[in-house]
Amino acid sequence: MMSDHPIRDRPRSLGTVLLAGLLLATGCSGDGQGGTDSDGLEVVNIGFVGPLSGGAAYYGRNVQRGITMAADEIAEAGGFEVDGRRFRFEIVSLDDRYLPYETATAVRRLLQQNQTPVILVPHAGGIRVVQEMNTREPKFLLAAYSSEPSILEAENPLMLMLPPRFDGYQEPWVEVMMGRFGTRLALVPTTTAYGRAWTEAVSAEWTRQGGTLGRDHGVDYNTTTDFTGAVSRALADEPDVLFIGGPSQPTALVIRAAREQGFEGGLLIMDQAKFMEMLDIVPIESLEGAIGVYPVETYPTPGAPLFAARYYERFGADSPSPTSEIAINYQALYLIARAMTLAGTTTDPEAIRARADEAARTLPQEVRVYEVAGVTDVGLITRDVFTAHIVDGKFVSIRIPVPGGAP
Repeated sequence: MMSDHPIRDRPRSLGTVLLAGLLLATGCSGDGQGGTDSDGLEVVNIGFVGPLSGGAAYYGRNVQRGITMAADEIAEAGGFEVDGRRFRFEIVSLDDRYLPYETATAVRRLLQQNQTPVILVPHAGGIRVVQEMNTREPKFLLAAYSSEPSILEAENPLMLMLPPRFDGYQEPWVEVMMGRFGTRLALVPTTTAYGRAWTEAVSAEWTRQGGTLGRDHGVDYNTTTDFTGAVSRALADEPDVLFIGGPSQPTALVIRAAREQGFEGGLLIMDQAKFMEMLDIVPIESLEGAIGVYPVETYPTPGAPLFAARYYERFGADSPSPTSEIAINYQALYLIARAMTLAGTTTDPEAIRARADEAARTLPQEVRVYEVAGVTDVGLITRDVFTAHIVDGKFVSIRIPVPGGAP
């Protein structure tokens, strides 16, 4: 455990942060894909394929906002250098509605029309489809935003896994939940492929630690609007703890339904849902006893509050709180720019991937929201991870020893 942090108001102002010159280095050759803009910067198209409509649209737009914020900052700072030439990123976004078959179609379109050397996909189903495409011509670097460990099993040589893998979370989380609330668990997770993977991991760990496992009352968080029935069936199992989670907004509705039906136990929340977003829908009292992802604004690294300040300066003090989707993808685009600089190319995905570890280790402190340690052979960006347990209205830090992560 670390020191606890009160749930506090977001920062409202900051001074100007200078980012120019962060990504300078020597290289050997580079080619833009989108011509040259009015400022004389050559344009590199970066693809984004994710949910921009439907139930997961808010999640997809957070990922998009993170890379767009980084791309804008890089351009405003004069771009990044490759072999004496200066480049900026143009984000080309396509909506796949969280459907893997639409992910594949959108990726083909990006490759044909926009010549994107890097494409970011923020869900495991789409990532698996794209892993079958990106090592064939035209090759491209897959920036995979999913914490599901199984996407590493493909050993895709042209992939970067941006967030920490989630299979380190369950053991400490279950221990905390059982110690505070009891050993009976009921499940109301989302039924996506990602949700099923999380459910299997939590269920296995809960029984391993001697707990009693209730029935799985999972529902599709992307299409369901009334969770009363599913929650009622779960509470019939008389649980001490509920395992829930999906996008933040429907997850908050599940919590509201549970509290309205009298549930006072613990909430074990998968990492897709974010506390600060849920607080827009339910009061902090409803989240008492919950365990989940640590909010960016008070995350225990030097760079997190600096990032939050830049975020509010750019989007306004009344903007929704920055989430880890925004922050991780923001940092990832800077890492990709740094890797291109080190590789001396904006178009060769194999050369860019080969310099990703060095890029992670030498990423300037100004854009290190999280203290990344490097990139493994299978593409996992490694770092220490802290999650949060809400106790008396404060975030209590729990360090997660993520497999493959920093010691």
